[in-house]
Amino acid sequence: MNAECKHLAEADAQKQPNTNGCEECLKSGDSWVHLRVCLTCGHVGCCDSSKNKHATKHFHRTKHPVVRSDEPGERWAWCYVDELFIEDLE
Repeated sequence: MNAECKHLAEADAQKQPNTNGCEECLKSGDSWVHLRVCLTCGHVGCCDSSKNKHATKHFHRTKHPVVRSDEPGERWAWCYVDELFIEDLE
């Protein structure tokens, strides 16, 4: 599914990550499964398969709508507001 996400137009698809790991997990010494980068501010959070789910917590705290995968070779994004998966982030 690659429906229109109105928030993607406002996001920076080339946003660079703030850190080389989940920001909160790095501070607490915790581990993560996969990483997501906020396309509004560059916050790096762990995915929902990680025990802390910091990427989703960042969305709830800031309302920044779109994250992209920070995993090598992956080009997808997710809009929390529209609950849409964007398969190939340009």
